[in-house]
Amino acid sequence: MKVPNDAEHVFNILVVDDEPANIDILLGILSPFYNVKVAPSGPIALKIAKQHTPDLILLDIMMPDMDGFEVCERLKSDEVLSQIPVIFVTALTQGESEEKGFKLGAVDYITKPVSPSIALMRVKTHLSLAHQMRTTENLVAKRTEELSKSQQSAITMLAAAGHYNDTDTGHHIWRMAAYSKCLAMASGWSYDDACLLAQAAPMHDTGKIGIPDSILKAPRRLTNSEMEIMQSHAQIGHKILSRCDTPLFNLAAEIALCHHEKWNGAGYPQGLAGENIPESARIVAIADVFDALTMKRPYKKAWDDGEAFDYLLQGAGKHFDPRLVDCFLSIKDEIIETKHYWNELEAEGKVVSVSDLLPKNL
Repeated sequence: MKVPNDAEHVFNILVVDDEPANIDILLGILSPFYNVKVAPSGPIALKIAKQHTPDLILLDIMMPDMDGFEVCERLKSDEVLSQIPVIFVTALTQGESEEKGFKLGAVDYITKPVSPSIALMRVKTHLSLAHQMRTTENLVAKRTEELSKSQQSAITMLAAAGHYNDTDTGHHIWRMAAYSKCLAMASGWSYDDACLLAQAAPMHDTGKIGIPDSILKAPRRLTNSEMEIMQSHAQIGHKILSRCDTPLFNLAAEIALCHHEKWNGAGYPQGLAGENIPESARIVAIADVFDALTMKRPYKKAWDDGEAFDYLLQGAGKHFDPRLVDCFLSIKDEIIETKHYWNELEAEGKVVSVSDLLPKNL
């Protein structure tokens, strides 16, 4: 009998049957070509599968205590074992039992008495399919990781570009993004959505790259006409970030456009009020102002945390969404802890990026 061509990869197969004679038959067919382990019962099969994770399982149906259907169901409910192809080996007639097996996740049936050539071809086919699927999944995962790194690099560059001419901001964009994430979760956002917000928030001032240095660095109060130009950074940022139509950059564009709007309608650029302002921008506005207040700048000392929290409370219902201010104040300890974390990174001179805002770090 010709050896199956499995690309020189030796696969591991688990044979499960309570009848020693049936195990001997399958061992004789498969062991010349594959590494084969055997289990005389369902519980032992599950134990072996967890310890060794076979590439394929040949599973008898009619077994005492735990039949093959239950074994298959338990395998498919396990996150690690669920992808193992299961082929039922049974003397049961086709029909309802076969349909039940497929519904439970089996990939095929081999009937007893077992034909060696059919058994080998079925095993080879499903091993090949599973191997191709794993290879494809690994390739997709690698490509996804590469795309994620590229996206994170783009976020970091756009965030840095918005503050390129402001050398005194330090880790401001990362701290305020971290605060935004904390506030989003406190206000009811899902963890994934809050993480997305944390990645979008650092790009809120991207539009400042379109503002002349003479205005950005003016060591005086801006004139009315200069202030109009300065305020245009919201539209400029929105225009830049809207060029990429993805959930992340759509959110970033929304924040860039609306983070200077005020709850009472006195903000810019559209004079939106109340809940007409996107919640993402209302969250970022609070986080941005809190961090700006507690930062030391050439023209001001850093406010202490209590003063900054009081300022937000005084601005509730005017500048800020009052509900979100209440949420922010309810997580004071978390905000202060987050502030200390990022200040320590800044004191150590660590160069950070948006990846530092992702789940492993925050």
